[in-house]
Amino acid sequence: MDHLCHALATNLDEAFPELVRVMQTEVFSGLRRIHGHEAEDLTQETFIRAYRALAGYDPQRIRTMRLRGWVWTIALNLGRNALRDRARRPVPVETDDRYGVHDPEPPDSAAWDRRLATLTVHQRRAVVLRHVVDLPYGEIAEALGRPEGTVKADVHRGLERLRTIMEEER
Repeated sequence: MDHLCHALATNLDEAFPELVRVMQTEVFSGLRRIHGHEAEDLTQETFIRAYRALAGYDPQRIRTMRLRGWVWTIALNLGRNALRDRARRPVPVETDDRYGVHDPEPPDSAAWDRRLATLTVHQRRAVVLRHVVDLPYGEIAEALGRPEGTVKADVHRGLERLRTIMEEER
């Protein structure tokens, strides 16, 4: 990602499509696991906000940033805001559980979505960012605004809960 930070600092308009190409699937997949049907809109808005922010940053700041964690901070903040906004509105009835032909998730993802839904919000976010997105604990802690030890505990507890659920399913 260091080469991408350098490219973004040098020529944002030319390098930004590469950032989107590199991260769009992981951001969509992770957000879908956390926020379900809103993931597509949240993913698009994540990259719009990232571009606008980068356009206002000093090139040296861009060169030294931890890009994946920074993008995930934006994505998670947007998701948090969406949850808050949704709580203020009536809940529509879902009539279709399909996410589109370009969904990168495996066919059994509905089962995983149900399992993940049993975790606390903190556990679900930490597990998805660690084991679906493959972010290191330090970047997860930065993205979630939580201490690294707490993130590790959330991942551990979340995985234990998922193991228990899978054993019960057998």
